[in-house]
Amino acid sequence: MSGHSKWATTKHKKAIVDAKRGKLFARLIKNIEVAVRTGGPDPLANPTLFDAIQKSRKNSVPLDNIERALKRGSGAESGGADWQTIMYEGYGPNGVALLIECLTDNRNRAASEVRVAVTRNGGTMADPGSVAYLFNRKGVIIVAKVDGKPSEDDILLATLEAGAEEVNDLGDSFEIVSEASDLVATRTALQSAGIDYESAESSFLPSVSIDLDEESAPKIFRLIDALEDCDDVQNVFANFDVSDEVMEKVG
Repeated sequence: MSGHSKWATTKHKKAIVDAKRGKLFARLIKNIEVAVRTGGPDPLANPTLFDAIQKSRKNSVPLDNIERALKRGSGAESGGADWQTIMYEGYGPNGVALLIECLTDNRNRAASEVRVAVTRNGGTMADPGSVAYLFNRKGVIIVAKVDGKPSEDDILLATLEAGAEEVNDLGDSFEIVSEASDLVATRTALQSAGIDYESAESSFLPSVSIDLDEESAPKIFRLIDALEDCDDVQNVFANFDVSDEVMEKVG
C-alpha cells in the first residue's frame, strides 16, 4: 500500500517484521527477475535492477536468493517464470479508488484472486481506465531517520536540483517524491550526499485523497490486506488518507 498517510508509515514498518515475510521475499525476488529480463543483469547499467536489489537487501532477503533470481532472470539458471505485469482497477468501500498491480505467470488465476478479494470485502471491480486517471506515476524514495538524521533540510539540499518535488515527513522516515523520470537522478543525488535510503521505486500517487473515519478505515484496511495476501499482487495503490487520530482509535 502506497500513499501519504499515517497508514503508509505503519505499513512500511510492518513490512520489515511481517509474519508473512515469505510473501514479501517472493515479491521482491519477482521484481529482480523481471528487471533483469527487461534491462539486463548489470545493476550499474540497469537502475530498476539496482533499486530492486537494494530494496531486497534492506528487507533482509538472503543473498543466495538474490543471486538465484539474477541467474533465472538472465537465463543462466532454469526455473524462471514468464512474468507478466497486469493492472486491475476497482473501488473499495466509501468510493476509495484502487489500482492493483499484479506480476503473474497466470492471468486467469490473478484475475480470479483479485476479484474475489475485492468483492468479498465490500469493493467492486472497475473497467480499465476508469480509476487510473485519479493517479499519477511518480518516483518515491523512502529515507529512514536515524537519531534525527538526515534532516529535511539535508534531503532538500541534496535532491532539489535533481528533480525532487516534495519531501514528506512520515515520522520515522522521509518520503521524497519526484517525477518517475527523475527517480534515478534523485536517488543518485542522495548517494552523492552520503544519505542512505530504504527504497526507491516508481509508484502511483493519488491526485485527490478521501479522508476515512474510524468506521470506514478498518474496511479499507481489510480489503487491502486481503489483496496483499494474493500471491500475484505486487502493489496496491489507493486514494485514501487516515489521520493520526483515527489511526490511534482503530489501532
